[in-house]
Amino acid sequence: MKKTALIIVDIQNDYFPGGRFEQEGANAAAEKASNALTAFREQALPVIHIHHESLQEGAGFFLPGTQGAEIHSSVAPVDGEIVILKHFPNSFRETELEKELRSQSIERVVITGMMTLMCIDATTRAASDLGFEVTVLHDACAARSLEFNGITVPAAHVHAAFLAALNMTYAEVTDTTSFLQTK
Repeated sequence: MKKTALIIVDIQNDYFPGGRFEQEGANAAAEKASNALTAFREQALPVIHIHHESLQEGAGFFLPGTQGAEIHSSVAPVDGEIVILKHFPNSFRETELEKELRSQSIERVVITGMMTLMCIDATTRAASDLGFEVTVLHDACAARSLEFNGITVPAAHVHAAFLAALNMTYAEVTDTTSFLQTK
């Protein structure tokens, strides 16, 4: 079996109800991510938490030092788990993520988190391009509605479209229960 790590991307307070950039289904996605986290911990498999802080001028969420930027309690890291700070959607960009995965001889990554349409997409594509086998747990991710050219695209459609594209080439996309039964 390939050495596998769980990567939990940006499950942070600002994405939850009352936060500055709420995602549809954030609580349900966090619960599934927590289930995956529990399974990885029980088997002593590597877990990496990605923590996004926005440094760009005019950023409206994930502001450094705010409660909204903190990792949500449902997936909070414990002693010994790695937390990687990032400032861009791609969790590999200008971080130690690739170096950390390579140092542990990780061949496969399982990705959960938020936002499907941005950081999950960017991180999944980068992981695949770097040669990692990638699994995305679709029900452990969340998205939000988008608007383009006067057309509103519902969050469920945004989520499905991005995951469908990733499933074509970049990753195996599955649900948490199925993954945990077969891993």
